[in-house]
Amino acid sequence: QVQLVESGGGLVRPGGSLRISCAPSGPSGFTSEKYAIGWFRQAPGKEREGILCISGGATGTIKDRFAIDRDNVKNIIYLQMNGLTPEDTATYYCATDLKDRCDVPSYSDYMYRGQGTQVTVSS
Repeated sequence: QVQLVESGGGLVRPGGSLRISCAPSGPSGFTSEKYAIGWFRQAPGKEREGILCISGGATGTIKDRFAIDRDNVKNIIYLQMNGLTPEDTATYYCATDLKDRCDVPSYSDYMYRGQGTQVTVSS
């Protein structure tokens, strides 16, 4: 069974940055480096939305204010967020379908999903 655990959320001031983590685990010898990992978020009263996805085998990707990078030694995937605003306040989730491509249509279609970590942007 594969599990994903997000961590690193917290309170950050507007304009600040935060890096949160996703730690996949599975059967002995499991490593996530060949699998695509998607990051999502859900703000209060809003639908869950996709942020960014890193393909299997890739070590990093970036889009706008968000960047994903992997530490394959630690088997952790990081989401770096910059220029945060109160609109970025949400619960952040990672997910994987144990495939190498970022072609899963939506969060609900992912086979394995974490429980989320709360990010609050406020002064």
